[in-house]
Amino acid sequence: MFEFSNSREASLQRALRRLSGADTRYVSFKFFSASEVEALRLFALQQDFRRAQSEITHNGRSVFQDFDVCFPAPRIGVFDALSKLLEKCVCNYGAPVGFALNDFAIQHYPKSSRGIGVHRDGLRYPYLVFIVTLAGSSRLFSCDDRMGSNKRRINDKPGRL
Repeated sequence: MFEFSNSREASLQRALRRLSGADTRYVSFKFFSASEVEALRLFALQQDFRRAQSEITHNGRSVFQDFDVCFPAPRIGVFDALSKLLEKCVCNYGAPVGFALNDFAIQHYPKSSRGIGVHRDGLRYPYLVFIVTLAGSSRLFSCDDRMGSNKRRINDKPGRL
């Protein structure tokens, strides 16, 4: 499970090349097997969650948050195997020596959740943000601005990265 392979590395490297395009903000592609997704899901359910802060404000801008979070999630077991696989693929693409994922969070959105408002990830996440959906479906979008202009839905079905 979460074995490194040339085909996996090639699919992630194709995605990284696409991301290097001036107008490309996200990519979505099949990366995980059903058994890997299920192993991640079962391990995620064993973690301790807390209610996320209902609103985050930065520089006068507020974003609502309606989910439960495990942060930082422990980098052990299948979470560590996933992290090592992603790190190896990114390092082989040419990331600086010592590249490592700097945060690992699990977010759970109950059925009645409003989700999270339009936002830009913080400055501590300047390069890559990996999202792995473990169950259900979401309404994940990329927009040109905080007003939601040019909204594009991202396919984040389980098994995709």
